[in-house]
Order: sequence, then C-alpha cells, then structure tokens
Amino acid sequence: MTEFLQLDLAPMLAATLACLACGLLGNLLLLTRQSLLGDAISHAVLPGIVAGFWVSGTRAAAPMVAGAMAAAVGATLLIALVRSRARLEPGAAMGVVFSGFFALGLVLIEVSGAHAVDLDVDCVLYGQLEALIWPAATGPGSLLDPVALAEFPAEAKTLALVLLLILGLLALLWKELRLAAFDPDFARSIGFAPRALSLLVLVMVSVACVAAFWAVGSILVIAALVAPAAIARLLTDAYARQFLLSGAAALAMGAGGYWAAALAPRVLGLDHGLNAAGMMAVTAGLLLVGACLLGRRGPAGRAQRRVAIPVRAPAAAE
Repeated sequence: MTEFLQLDLAPMLAATLACLACGLLGNLLLLTRQSLLGDAISHAVLPGIVAGFWVSGTRAAAPMVAGAMAAAVGATLLIALVRSRARLEPGAAMGVVFSGFFALGLVLIEVSGAHAVDLDVDCVLYGQLEALIWPAATGPGSLLDPVALAEFPAEAKTLALVLLLILGLLALLWKELRLAAFDPDFARSIGFAPRALSLLVLVMVSVACVAAFWAVGSILVIAALVAPAAIARLLTDAYARQFLLSGAAALAMGAGGYWAAALAPRVLGLDHGLNAAGMMAVTAGLLLVGACLLGRRGPAGRAQRRVAIPVRAPAAAE
C-alpha cells in the first residue's frame, strides 16, 4: 500500500484529472463543431508556455498560463485571418497555424534554454507522469496528514483546481452554453453573447492544456479533448447525458490507461515499461472503437432497432 501511495497515486490521479478536465471541455468544442480547434490550441500554447518561462525565468504557473492564453488567442485570430484572406477551409487554416506555432515552440525551447529545466521535446510530447512521486507517504494515514499532503505533487493539485473551475463554469453557465452551442442566433436575439462564451471556453481550454502539459504531454491532451466527447456522442444525443458519458469515458481513459501501462509489461513478458500517456491514448482509441460498434449508429444499435420494430401480421382475406 505504501509503495502504491508513493509511486502510483499521484501520477494516476494527475492523469485522470487531466482527462476529466480536457474531456468535459471537449464536449463544448464537439457540439460547436470545433474539435480541431482543441487540437490547434494544444499545439499553439507551447510557444506561449516557453515565452512565459523565458520572460519570468521560472516555472511559476501565472506567467506560463498568461503566455499560453495569449498564444491561444493569437492562434485563433490568425486562423480567422488565414481563412478570410487565403479562402481556405477551416481544417486547412487550423493545420497551417497550429503546426507553425508548435514548431515555433520547439525552436524557442532550444533558444531559451528551457530544456535545462525539464521543458524539452519528450516532456512536451509525453509529459512526466513518472516523475510525480509522493515520497512523504508512509501509509493510508498520510491521506489525512496535512504535513504529508503538503508534499503531494503540485501538478495534481493544479489539475484538481482546474477541474473544479471547469465544473463551476458548467454549473453556472449550463443553459447559456447549451443555447450558444445549438442556436447562437437565438442566443444573440435574447441578449446573450455567444462570441463571449466562445472566448471563455477558449480561455478554459488554454488553462486546461497548460495544466495538463506538465503531467501528460500534448499527445494525451489532444486525445482527451476529442476522444471522450466523441465516445459520448456515439452513445447519446442528450445534452446532459453527453457530459456524463464523456466524464465516464475520461475516467476510464485515465485510470484504466494508467493501469494498462503498469500491468501490460508483466502480462506480455516485456523487459521494459510502457509510456503511460501513450497507453491512455490507446485506451481511448479502443473505447472509441467499442462505441462505434455498440453505439446507436453502430451494428449493435441498428440490430436492436430492427428487433424492436413491431411486425404486423397480414390481414386475413375476407
């Protein structure tokens, strides 16, 4: 038990919180047909993060979050400019912009010397879950010990705060976000501002991406922004159920993927470990395949509807 608390609790909790935070926000992007924008933001925040480190000289959260939000807003405006001037389809404009921002971030890592403080290409892609240990844990009692909890990895605490902030945002603006997603014209006619809500969602996605970057890296951030929402969409058309199912998928993706990465080497007889963030993305892919097969639009759903259709016996001839 002590070994689990010291080595596994913090990374598993951080990964699960990251999947939940990104997965819930992914619903808002999916319902407004902007899922690729989440991919763009997760890449675009990298130069902002590095710039925040370069200016402040520390890995403090405030300057990096500010830099990430500035980069995300800048990328969004640049995408709109490219679409209007070059007359490209949205996907092409996003692809050009976010790949350029990501490449710029990699260059800034080398120029700024950020690779010397664990901000390098491997950290960006895969995160550093394995580094999230809790050596102060001495047993189950440490979960209630303020002194031991003070030593709990800061990444997990930050992700917990971000998740609470997202849940508060959803609870406070539930109806407004729903209206802006499904009928923005009507929302404008009754005094709501869909564009302001979109900007707020953009800011929250940027914050979630920055918080998750250190722990799980960009690969899992992208998967968590898209996969849970897509899985839920294959299973339901109801707005509230969409969020519940995506939360369940994100939970399975985070906790299940972590344990799959821990247990698979033993089962397969490998002499090396598996990357936890990558295994979580694989788990999300398997869940998505299952939702495609078992969902309402899949083979199982179609077969169930055929069975449910009543068949009338032909009327007897008079």
